[in-house]
Parts: sequence; C-alpha cells; structure tokens
Amino acid sequence: MILHQFLDFELLRVVWWLLLGVLLTGFALTDGFDLGVGTLLPFVGRTDVERRIAINTIGPVWEGNQVWFILGGGAIFAAWPPLYAVSFSGFYLAMFAVLAALILRPVGFKYRSKRDSALWRSAWDWALFVGGAVPALIFGVAMGNVLQGAPFRFNEDLMIFYDGTFFGLLNPFALLAGLVSIAMLTMHGAAWLQLKSEGPVQARARKIGSGAALVTIFAYLLAGVWMATGISGYAISGTVVTDGPSNPLLGEVMRTPSWFAAYSERPWIAVAPVLGVTGAVLAFFGLRAGREVSTLLYSKLAITGIISSVGLTMFPFILPSSVDPKSSLTVWNSSSSHQTLFVMLVMAVIFVPLILAYTTWVYKVLWGKVTEADINADSGTVY
Repeated sequence: MILHQFLDFELLRVVWWLLLGVLLTGFALTDGFDLGVGTLLPFVGRTDVERRIAINTIGPVWEGNQVWFILGGGAIFAAWPPLYAVSFSGFYLAMFAVLAALILRPVGFKYRSKRDSALWRSAWDWALFVGGAVPALIFGVAMGNVLQGAPFRFNEDLMIFYDGTFFGLLNPFALLAGLVSIAMLTMHGAAWLQLKSEGPVQARARKIGSGAALVTIFAYLLAGVWMATGISGYAISGTVVTDGPSNPLLGEVMRTPSWFAAYSERPWIAVAPVLGVTGAVLAFFGLRAGREVSTLLYSKLAITGIISSVGLTMFPFILPSSVDPKSSLTVWNSSSSHQTLFVMLVMAVIFVPLILAYTTWVYKVLWGKVTEADINADSGTVY
C-alpha cells in the first residue's frame, strides 16, 4: 500500500487548510508586532535615542519572524496552486506594494545610522513607518476583498481571467477591514514596546496602543454588522464532493444573503469572534494598567480570534469569485494531489517544530528590555 493512502484525501485537505491558517496567524503574531512597531516609530520616539530604542526591540528578531510569511506563501504555492495563481496574478499590484514596503524595512534598519544627520535618519524612520503601515493595511484590504469575492473566473480550459483593477480593491468594506488590520497590529506593536522598552517610549506606546485597541474593537464589530447585513455569502449547492479532483468548475456554487448562515450551521465557530473581541478588550485594559507579559498574550489572543473568525466563517471557501460563483475556490476543489499533500505534511511535521524550537530559543536569549544605556553604550544593539 502506498503510504499516502493511510490518510484520506479529504482529511489532508482539511489539515492543510488548518496549517495555512496556522502559518498566516503565526506571521501575524510574530512579524505583526514588527509591523506595529514600524507604524508606531515616528510617534513613540521624539529623539534619535528613543527611536533607536524602538528599532532595537525588533532589530534582532524581525528576519526570523518573516519566516512565517515565507512559509505561508510557500504553502499556498504548493498546497493550493489555483489560489496562488489567482491571488498572485489578480492582486499583482497590491502584492508589489507589499513587497516594496517590506524591502524598505531591512534597508532602513541598515542605513538609518550610517550618517549622523537628523534629516537622513528622519527620512529612514518614515521609510520604516511605510514598511510597517502599508503591509498591515493591504493585508486587511485583501481580507476584506476575499470576504466579498474576487473578480476572477475560469474558462472551460481552466485558464484564469481577472476582471478587476487595483483601485477596485479599495472599496469601502475592504478599507474597513484594512483599518481593523492596521489598528490590530498597531495594538500588537504597542504591547511589544510596553514589554521591551521603558520610559517615554513605553509611555507613548501604551497611550497610542490603547487607542488602537479601541479602534480594533469598534471597527471589527462594525465589520461584523456590515457582513451580516450588507455582504453576500457563498454556499455549495448540490452534492459536496470532498475527495474529488481539484477542478473548480465541477461543482455548483450559489450566492447567499450573508456569510452568517455558517453560525447557524456550526454555532461553535462563534468562539473565534468572541476571542477576538475579548482579547482586544483585555489588551486595552492591560495597556492602560501597564501589565506587560499578559498584555502581549491578550493581543495575540485578539489576533488569533480575528483571523480565525474569517477562515471559520468562510469554510470551505478559500477565495470566492464575485463574477462567476462557479469558479470559486474551496478546500475541496483547489488543492494539490493526494500524494503531494501527504509529502508536504511529512515535511511540515519535521520542520515546523524545529522552527518553533529555534524561535523559542531566540526569544529566550534576547529576553529583557532595551534601555537608553544600551543605546548610548552600543551594547547589544545593532541599529
């Protein structure tokens, strides 16, 4: 018997849907506070030393945190090829904007202190702001468009046609989702700075982070109400084939009044938005009270709940089509082959624990605050 047949094709598809969610959530939990600190940088630091303190809280870890982003992109490419093809071609300009912003981050880290010039360093500080705020915004805008459905379709030969434009992605609901994303990651960055810094940087991070937590709560609740009343959902009509070939055109999909029908079918998924709101509320009070470790954990809880609420609400859809619902991509019709998913799972079981172990060790070694004395002495700092 071939080894991959020990696990059902249906089970492997669900496992890789879960793993994709884990990888994307892992990226938001780790690199998310890097993006948040970049967004906060011009506002929490009023002097060069204060800004160097903020930068050095993330300087030693940001590259390792981006591993989750790379893993997420690799998982989409290998486990869900049609999803990769549609998203990386249809959303090309948005992806280019994200990559351009992310490229500014390492360049900014390396170059800002090369010249002892206030104008030079200020310019790179704003470049680091762009490198944090732009990806945070676009990731949320992308999520808002996924919930509404993307304007793509397949012809009978499974060729992809994308009928949308870059500015079409910037619709009101998607921009609201972008606001949720940037506020959420700003809150997360503030929780990180509260843990890793002290003095004026910490105080300003707490103040701005508290406001970001409130924006996260109210914008997320508003998005939920909008989804319930003004955003159409999608549902598979007819027989659901969970272990069939990966061909989106073999099934039938219909529009529904709202995504919220999922909560009547699977009431247990309501735990995700509850955790999202609860985590943000606790993070708000934690930032106000100055609690450090617990606030970062509450922020992580909020991110996990908010991101998972999208995936659980949409299941089994991964990327619906707004122009041709039949072309919508689901867990059941857009995966790689049975054997490919099995081989990838074996590799994931081997390497993901190693990544987790290494990451845990790095954070243990780098535990502690970055202080003004560290910056002035150039002790343990690199930027």
